[in-house]
Amino acid sequence: MRRFEQLRARIRRAYAFGRSSDPSGGAAEPAEDRPAATAEPAPVSTSAEGEPAGELHPSTSSRDDADVPHALRIAAAWSWRLIVIGLVGWALLRVVGTIRIVIIPLAIALLLSALLASLVGMLLRVRLPRSLATAVVLVAGLAAVVGTLTLVVNEFVKGVPDLSRNATGGIRQIQEWLKTGPLHLSDNQLNSYIEQGEQWINENTQALTSGAVSTAATVAELLTGALLVLFATFFFLRDGEKIWRFLVRLLPVAARWRVDDAGRASWATLVAYVRATVLVAFIDAVGIGVFLVVFDIPFAFPLAALVFLGAFIPIVGATLSGAVAVLVALVDSGWVRALAILLVVIGVQQVEGHILQPLIMGRAVAIHPLAVIVGIAAGVVLAGIVGALVSVPLIAVLNTAVRRLAHRRPPEVPPDAVVVAAKAP
Repeated sequence: MRRFEQLRARIRRAYAFGRSSDPSGGAAEPAEDRPAATAEPAPVSTSAEGEPAGELHPSTSSRDDADVPHALRIAAAWSWRLIVIGLVGWALLRVVGTIRIVIIPLAIALLLSALLASLVGMLLRVRLPRSLATAVVLVAGLAAVVGTLTLVVNEFVKGVPDLSRNATGGIRQIQEWLKTGPLHLSDNQLNSYIEQGEQWINENTQALTSGAVSTAATVAELLTGALLVLFATFFFLRDGEKIWRFLVRLLPVAARWRVDDAGRASWATLVAYVRATVLVAFIDAVGIGVFLVVFDIPFAFPLAALVFLGAFIPIVGATLSGAVAVLVALVDSGWVRALAILLVVIGVQQVEGHILQPLIMGRAVAIHPLAVIVGIAAGVVLAGIVGALVSVPLIAVLNTAVRRLAHRRPPEVPPDAVVVAAKAP
């Protein structure tokens, strides 16, 4: 019995020892009975010819990708992404072209809102209701535009007879020069050229008539667009802040701060650009208009108004309006005064480009001349004169928005968390 109890005690000690050495609950195996752990040899990658190949690049996911040169893979990745961006841009342009009768008035309304927003703010500071202040500014602006157009049309109507007589005399001088000048054209040749011109007009009468019919449709579109501009400008001035907040709330929460910051900076750029452009255009119109009056050139006020409107299209608009002023001076007063007006226009443009624009606009809205020319050309192709008018401020706004999104980032860690982490031991 004693030996039996000793044997049972030994079994218990062995069982307890096995439990303590094996966490899984099983008996521990002796070290000599366990199989030795052997590490499997790492697979050696081989090329298509059976020779060992280099390691996979971190950007590759298969051996086929590793066989393609890294530069070619990068070029292919850029290519398909650029193709996708190009397709999206092309589709966006098609959509904009389809609804341009809505997009263009909205763009013009934004420009007018940027110009008139400060006047609405002044009336709000004298405790006028927002709707009343917006209506007063809009009606006053509309009255100023209508009054200016009325003066331009009246002066143009009054000066057309004199200009027609001067133009007739100029044409006769040209005919005499063609006869007695180096060309030595005869009366028969001149008459044949005139007959060819009349024949061309008679053959294209139908085309001209169809153009007039399409012009009637264009007038209807212009009236519709003008009404849309008025309504959109009113609501942009009155509810612009609410509209912007609504648009920002449609975005994901993480992107709202950056988009709101970029949008407000872009709006400030647009306001500065429109105000500076109006001031520069006014200075150009006054400068050229004064010299037109001094040299007694007809249509001085309409030509000054044309210079004012042309200044809203940088580089191109000033050149075209100045060319019209020189042409009128040439027809009415001869080449001496035309040359004088040409020098005046060139001088005013130089002062505008090198002094006024850098001084008034500043570096915040400065755009490279190449970007201006390309933007104007694209705007003319897409939307005509209105496209040329809107393209440059659009480029300025996009420039500010992209820079703001690229350089201004919201803090990833809340400030309170930073303070707590700094005080922690």
